[in-house]
Amino acid sequence: MLAGDFYIITKLDASNDSINADLEINMDHKIFEGHFPGQPVVPGVCMMQMIKEVLEEAIGKKTRLVKSDYAKFLAMIDPRIHEEINAAIKYATTNNEMQVTASLFKDEIVFLKLKCVLVDK
Repeated sequence: MLAGDFYIITKLDASNDSINADLEINMDHKIFEGHFPGQPVVPGVCMMQMIKEVLEEAIGKKTRLVKSDYAKFLAMIDPRIHEEINAAIKYATTNNEMQVTASLFKDEIVFLKLKCVLVDK
């Protein structure tokens, strides 16, 4: 939904239960015209969607968010300053549910910490 337009994945490393990705945000995207003019900020829902889409790219299937126990937005992503960010995702599958712990960050700045449950779509 956002991949390829709002952001692109420039690097994706996946192992058995973890994913690391480098992402490049399109600072000219229309979202920033309304969020917010003159002070662009990546919306929190977009941050969560980016995590979901990176995971889907790595595992090769679509998912649906069914529950989030923890979503902590710790810093704003200003695409003029942080055009490139990183994603770190750990996951485990049990009983057809995927338990996910993830973050979006750049160097020492953590933008989002997320714990959620995804299921196959």
